[in-house]
Amino acid sequence: MVVLKGVPALLSPELLYALARMGHGDTIVLADVNFPTSSICKCGPEEIRADGLGIPQLLEAMLKLLPLDTYVESPAVVMELVSSDKEKGLQTPVWRSYQSILWEAGCSSCLAKMERFEFYEEAKKAFAVIATGETALYGNLILTKGVLAPEALF
Repeated sequence: MVVLKGVPALLSPELLYALARMGHGDTIVLADVNFPTSSICKCGPEEIRADGLGIPQLLEAMLKLLPLDTYVESPAVVMELVSSDKEKGLQTPVWRSYQSILWEAGCSSCLAKMERFEFYEEAKKAFAVIATGETALYGNLILTKGVLAPEALF
């Protein structure tokens, strides 16, 4: 736990360090409990553990510090349901939570959806993957870091 003014206490030192080192256009994955985090991280991304934390609470805390990219269609991407889950009518209520949190943080874009294996390939290119305790199916989320205007730096 980090105890600093203005910094959400649930953000670990490792996560804060990763967020600080990311540059414009870098991505970070918030991974649910079913995501192959360790396998994906063998391809390059840093693995950060946030076991026990749900993605909505982590997302809300991260967006207090992380600017989202305004130069892309959507700086937030979820994994699209596979066809068998679509056919079953599987619901993804956690996506509504993500969208609400993003809107509250000033992101006017809608969540983008990415095919499962394309999502895995994009995750391999991420700066870091955060392994969370999120149990919602299709709870994975990729965020793209934006820029801070000079006046926002001080």
